[in-house]
Amino acid sequence: MIHEGTNITGLRKVEDGSVISNLHTSKWRIFTDNGRDRFLHGKLEEAEKLFLSALQEAKEGFGERDPHVASACNNLAELYRVKKAFDKAEPLYLEAIKILEEAFGPDDIRVGAALHNFGQLYLVQRKLEEARVCYERALKIKRQVLGPDHTDYADTMYHLGTVLFLQGKEKDSAALIQDSIRILEEGGQGESITCIRRLQYLAQIYIKSNQPAEAEKVQRKMLHILELSKGWDSLETVIAAEGLALTLQSVGSLKEAQELLERCLDARKTLLPEDHIQIAANMVHLARVKMLNSNQLRKMNISEAIAELDKAKDLLGSSIRIARQVLEKLMKQNRSHQYYEMSGASGKDAHAALVILLQSLNALGLLETTKQELQESREENPCGADAENALSQCISAFKEFGMERSMSYSPEVKAEYLSCLKHLASLMIDSRTNGKQQSRRASLQELKDEIKHVEAELSLKRKHRS
Repeated sequence: MIHEGTNITGLRKVEDGSVISNLHTSKWRIFTDNGRDRFLHGKLEEAEKLFLSALQEAKEGFGERDPHVASACNNLAELYRVKKAFDKAEPLYLEAIKILEEAFGPDDIRVGAALHNFGQLYLVQRKLEEARVCYERALKIKRQVLGPDHTDYADTMYHLGTVLFLQGKEKDSAALIQDSIRILEEGGQGESITCIRRLQYLAQIYIKSNQPAEAEKVQRKMLHILELSKGWDSLETVIAAEGLALTLQSVGSLKEAQELLERCLDARKTLLPEDHIQIAANMVHLARVKMLNSNQLRKMNISEAIAELDKAKDLLGSSIRIARQVLEKLMKQNRSHQYYEMSGASGKDAHAALVILLQSLNALGLLETTKQELQESREENPCGADAENALSQCISAFKEFGMERSMSYSPEVKAEYLSCLKHLASLMIDSRTNGKQQSRRASLQELKDEIKHVEAELSLKRKHRS
C-alpha cells in the first residue's frame, strides 16, 4: 500500500513580528536552522540534540507559551515521528497545538498544519479514529483559510482518504482521493510524482474493493501520463503497465494483458540485469496469462492448448532459475557477513525472490496437472509425477530458504507455502498410484498436519493485524 507524508516536510518555522532579539532568540534560530539541516541529511541524532536545545532557547528567549516554542515542539515531534519514538512525539504535538490555539485561535492555518502533522503520527501507528479526527479538523481549517482549490487542502484531503480506506469506508475514501487528484490536475500538477502516487493509491482502492472497471480507468490514465512524460525507458512506466495488465487479466482481457506483459518483459530486459528478480516476476505473470489462454483453447484445439502450456513452462523454468540464483547469492552473502538475519534491501530482495520462487513452483505444479488432463483426453500416457515433483520442490524451497527468521514471519510467504501444501495434498488424495500406499498415507497425514499448523499461524497473524 502507498502513503505520502511519511517524510520530513512537516518541519515548520512559526514566526510573528514581535521578536525580542536577545542571546536566547539568536541561539534558537541557529539551533533550529542547523537542526533542520542535519534532519534533512538524515543525521537524526545530531538533529535531536539541536532541536532540544532550540526548544530550551525558545522557552527562555520568547516565553513558555510563545508560538516559537510551538514551532520548536513541532520540529522535535516530527523528528521523533520519523524515529518512531511515538511516545515522545505525541505530547510535543499536543503542546504545539495548545500554544498555537492560545496565540492565534482554534481556526488559524498554523493550527491546521500542526493538526495535519499530528494526524500523520496517529496514521503511522494505525490509530485510525484519532487520525481521522485530526485530519477532519485540519481539513476544515485549510478549506476556510486557503480555499477549496489549494494543494495543501488537497494534501490533507488525500491523507483523510487513506484513513477512511483503512477504516473500510471505501466509497468515501475514493471520493476524497479523486477530489485531491482533481485539485492537483487543475493546478497544473497532473504529471507530478504526487499525483501519480495518488492515482496508484486510488487504483489500489478500486482493486481491493472489487471494482476492476474503475481500477482499469485509473490505471490507463496513469500509464498514459507516464508514457508521455517518461516513456518506456522508465521502470515507473513498466510497473504502471504491469498493474494495468494484471487488472485486464482479472477481467478476462487476456490478449491485451499478454501484449502489455510482453512489452514490460522486453523493457525490463533492456533496463535491468538479466538475472534481476523483477524479470522473474514478470515471467510468472506472463506464464499465468498463457495458462489462462490454454484453458480457453482446450475446448477448441488441444494441441494449441498444450503448446501454450509449453510456452508457460519455459517462462516458469526461467523464473525459477532466476529466483533461486538470487536467493542463493543473498544467502551466501548473508552467511559470509555472519548476520543472524537479513535486513534492509537484501532482506526485501530475498523476500521477493522467495515469494516468486514459491509462486513459480506452485504454478508449475498446476500446469503439469492441467497438461496431464489434456494428454489423457487425447488417450496418451503421461507421467503423473511431474506435478507432484514441482510441488515437492516448492515445499523444499520453503524449508531451505523460508526458515530464515525475517522471511518465516511473512504472511505472503506462508500463504504461498500453504497453497502449495493444499495442492499437493489434493493430488495425493486423487492419486491412482497403487504402490507404496502405506508410505503415501503417512506422507499425506504429515501434509494435513502441516496445513493445520500454517493455517493457525496465518489466522493468528490476521487477528494481530486487526
